[in-house]
Amino acid sequence: MIQQAKPTREDLKPGQVLCEFCTAKCCHYFALPIEKPICFEDFEYLRWYLLHDRASLFTEDGIWYLLVHTVCKHLQSDFRCGIYESRPLICRTYTTDECEYDDGWTYEQYFETPEQIAEFTDALFAEPGDDNFRSPQPSLLPILG
Repeated sequence: MIQQAKPTREDLKPGQVLCEFCTAKCCHYFALPIEKPICFEDFEYLRWYLLHDRASLFTEDGIWYLLVHTVCKHLQSDFRCGIYESRPLICRTYTTDECEYDDGWTYEQYFETPEQIAEFTDALFAEPGDDNFRSPQPSLLPILG
């Protein structure tokens, strides 16, 4: 059986909906905006979040988000909603205008591990002369004449 490529947004015929061709990416996670971290202690909380399974962090338009990778308990095997008629308001108001259907979704910053946050924190709060993970700036090469 030859698998057909999913249509682009522009290729949809009148009456067709993107969701008919998607694997319900939007039902496989939820993201909550969180306060922007500004001090070392804030970043320690972020590191703690990432010590938990199925969590990541990202920024978009300067806003920080906690992303929890978990499937909605009402998502059916055909990628349709099992409680469509009584689904929550957030699902009712969600549109496909800017969803991840196109697969080209990227974030400004994306953190998957506590080590990434620790490294980012070290870079943000490092003082000149601190012992940290970064190697010292190399000396300039001599000018050959």
